[in-house]
Amino acid sequence: MERSETSDLRAVLFDRDGTLVVDVPYNGDPDLVQPMPGAKDVLDGLRAAGIATGVISNQSGIARGLITPGDVASVNAKVEELLGPFDVWEICPHAEQDGCACRKPAPGMVLNACRKLGISASQAALIGDIGADVGAAEAAGAVGVLVPTPVTRAEEVAGARLVAADLASAVGLLQAAP
Repeated sequence: MERSETSDLRAVLFDRDGTLVVDVPYNGDPDLVQPMPGAKDVLDGLRAAGIATGVISNQSGIARGLITPGDVASVNAKVEELLGPFDVWEICPHAEQDGCACRKPAPGMVLNACRKLGISASQAALIGDIGADVGAAEAAGAVGVLVPTPVTRAEEVAGARLVAADLASAVGLLQAAP
């Protein structure tokens, strides 16, 4: 959905792994959490501007038995310790084959986050590093911004409407959107 005014943006949601923090596959160890460059400054700027922040994260390692919900909670607590508090967290514990409505690129987590924040999805954006992040945003009616990393596939970059080099540029795109 296109925004008519930038003032309509009320929340920026983020993928966790590869977007806010360095991706450590199936990380259950808070000591391995490392913020992505510039993440804290971007989040502090959004918070200072009165824009809600949230995290939308697939955590299939839970369904696969590789990590526990407690492990994920410990890692998320470390993320908040390093990057500041988030207004909403949405975690999908399912595996791809479970066919749930929450696992990105399904819109469930984005819609739930917006509901908890008391906003419509058109007032939110989701920034992530893979096509599933952008897909979840668009399926929910939010704006998706792709910030590619070395694991992002070329077709995901080609298919994204908004692509940014880093988190600061991604937020800049949102603020410049019509």
